[in-house]
Amino acid sequence: MRSSTFLLGASLVLVFLVLYTSSDLSEGARKQKESLREATRKVASTQLERTEKSTDGINSEIVHRKEKIVHRRRSRNNRITEGLKTQRKRIDSKKIIETVTAHDQAEDISDLLKRVATPDKTIIMTAINDAWTAPGSLLDLFFESFHHGDQILHMLNHLVIVAMDQKAFEKCKSQHPHCYLLRVDGLNFASEQSYMKGDYLEIMWRRNRFQQSILELGYNFLFTDVDIVWFHNPFPHLSQEADLIMSTDFFVGDPKSLGNYPNGGLLYVRSGHNTIEFYKNWQLSRQQFPGKHEQYTFDKIKGELSARLGVKIQFLDTA
Repeated sequence: MRSSTFLLGASLVLVFLVLYTSSDLSEGARKQKESLREATRKVASTQLERTEKSTDGINSEIVHRKEKIVHRRRSRNNRITEGLKTQRKRIDSKKIIETVTAHDQAEDISDLLKRVATPDKTIIMTAINDAWTAPGSLLDLFFESFHHGDQILHMLNHLVIVAMDQKAFEKCKSQHPHCYLLRVDGLNFASEQSYMKGDYLEIMWRRNRFQQSILELGYNFLFTDVDIVWFHNPFPHLSQEADLIMSTDFFVGDPKSLGNYPNGGLLYVRSGHNTIEFYKNWQLSRQQFPGKHEQYTFDKIKGELSARLGVKIQFLDTA
């Protein structure tokens, strides 16, 4: 009985010790877990703070760069705007000058065209400057060809010679009754102009604009370079179906093919709403091809404009 009581007491003591030890171990584990959690929170908090600081720095740099970009764009846009305003003022001033000049010239040329034109309101036209009017020069050869040609001397009665400078105009008047001075303020067209150099481009484009003014006054024209000699009447060779007929540097065999490479040295144009609009668009197209002459530009736009405006274009065989 005593032995049984002793064993029972010992067992109770052992159970108590196990429970106490387990409780102690659980408390230690709990404290250990809490310490681990606290350490984890501190590490996470520290990393978060570092990340936030880093992000704030990056965001600040991004904002700063954006502000710089915006500032540069605003400055650039302001410069462009101011530049455009200045350019518009110059253009407006230039338009005023050109309008006045064009108005004065329109009155002069209108009277001249009435005297020179054929019954169907067609004129022959060429352009010269001082370098081309010296004795024995191109102008003398040009006149001589009419005298030696096949019954074409009378065509000089329908010829308007456009002088690009005052000296050329004076020399023209001493040789021919139908001369016209194309006044171009601020530019010197008197000297010999090499191809694509000096004022060559401006001469070509001013000549083109003058041709447009002839059409706007209701006259057809046959323009000829002064270095082309005339021996026969060219008009029978010009199709009555075409609105615009031009010579070529290279003829592909078909006068109606837009694949022909044009040469504006001999150019016939009938006056009409469509050809006037063609010339206006031709002038505007100069901006698309800076540094190029009117012949190059014509080659680039002839297909689109002829189709859109209904202008019938034909080309002359080089022969």
